[in-house]
Amino acid sequence: MTDTEATTRAAGSAVERDRTVAVVGAGTMGQGIAQVALVAGHPVRLYDAAPGRAAQAAEAVVGRLDRLVAKGKLAQEERDAAAARLTPAGSLAELAGAALVVEAIVESLPVKQELFAALEETVDEGCLLATNTSSLSVTAIAGALRLPGRFVGMHFFNPAPLLPLVEVVSGFATDITSATRAYETARAWGKTPVACADTPGFLVNRIARPFYAEAFAVHEEQAADPATIDAVLRESGGFRMGAFELTDLIGHDVNEAVTRSVWEAFFQDPRFRPSLAQRRLVEAGMLGRKTGRGWYTYDDGGAHHPEPHTAEAAPPPEHLVVEGDLEPHGELLEMIRESGIPLREEDEDKGTRLVLPTGGQLVAADGQTSVEFRDVVYFDLALDYRTATRVALAAGPDTSPETLGQAVGLFQALGKKVSVIADVPGMIVARTVARLIDLAHEAVAKGVATEEDVDTAMRLGVNYPLGPIEWSRRLGRNWAYDILDEIHQRDPSGRCAPSLALFRHSYADDKPETGR
Repeated sequence: MTDTEATTRAAGSAVERDRTVAVVGAGTMGQGIAQVALVAGHPVRLYDAAPGRAAQAAEAVVGRLDRLVAKGKLAQEERDAAAARLTPAGSLAELAGAALVVEAIVESLPVKQELFAALEETVDEGCLLATNTSSLSVTAIAGALRLPGRFVGMHFFNPAPLLPLVEVVSGFATDITSATRAYETARAWGKTPVACADTPGFLVNRIARPFYAEAFAVHEEQAADPATIDAVLRESGGFRMGAFELTDLIGHDVNEAVTRSVWEAFFQDPRFRPSLAQRRLVEAGMLGRKTGRGWYTYDDGGAHHPEPHTAEAAPPPEHLVVEGDLEPHGELLEMIRESGIPLREEDEDKGTRLVLPTGGQLVAADGQTSVEFRDVVYFDLALDYRTATRVALAAGPDTSPETLGQAVGLFQALGKKVSVIADVPGMIVARTVARLIDLAHEAVAKGVATEEDVDTAMRLGVNYPLGPIEWSRRLGRNWAYDILDEIHQRDPSGRCAPSLALFRHSYADDKPETGR
């Protein structure tokens, strides 16, 4: 049993509801955590080093409770009881009786270490100490403590009262009983906790990096513009937002800093390499919505996005030949049959592809490029080809206009908008999903978290339509490894190199019966 599995299964109990929870840091996140603990029934003390800030924050929290009452989400008597349990603290000494202290201050290792050293001299030895850090090492923060075993990460997502996920992070010296107590407390507060080891970025910020990185890479390679890439990620990949609009919302200073932090923490592993294009936005002060301009422009009227590239109407092919079963994209065959386009099936071992009337081929994104072949069009991965409203195609300089036109017409006949992008290995959705799967399997193999917790974290933390492990099961054991291996052969920088963990997963059942 791994430490993370033991954390979720070990006997333990949540912090009792009549015990005080202290929150240090009265900013947006601190106020949110205080509200969560209050609504769960705890007495809460809110402290901030800035004079008067805690009292102002307490008033803001009560204001939020009032809005919940107005919306019918909280009874008036519950609001009154919660407000009575909230106390602004004027000094750390007033936190002495707390059973749990959650820190939500500036992301500075020395500042956090100094705070917890002071707290250790204030609270009793049974008090659980937790940091809400999203980017610093839990182990490093606890490194100077006398009792590091009671120190744990409790990473809430903003806004804390609304988002259900809490990453419960065990540092190198964290006791399992402490991690379990934090885990059960988060669950008692109505949250969905996931247990993970102390690794750069924890779960969500570690595994999510390719969602941004691959979109930026496709853009930097001049394969497609931001609006088209975002549209494909949403309408084909099933993601709630595209990478460009999401980073505009987060703020490029914040998003790029997290990417850079993870990259540096992994000793500049090329798989986590930051984007030069995003760095230029930060340098230019174009930070997204909050400055009025990022990848897109914003004003009081809202966002101004260019229209994604959408191909003009084209006639469908008169007939098709399918070679192979087209798995894991076999759903397309059913859709083609239903469309009425004549389809002849050949079982010969010629690969998995559709042959158009021109003789050109339509092939699922596999990490190779059209320029390597004669008259080939690639189509991108979709979460669900039936419900997808857009599909991306890629063609090389040797692809005939007639073949590309017939490929466009085919998907339009299936009810899809079509975006034609440049010839880039792995296209958009396929390369993104393959890299998410890779980092997820690596995290599991290295004992960072269980498969279930990885998928839960990515669905709840960043609203992915599927957890990457579940996506891997749907697409097949070898799918992600094969695509990344092909991309790596064409771009040997190491950015898309598949991990050893993914290799082992992919070929676990692919062995000779005996010997070599």
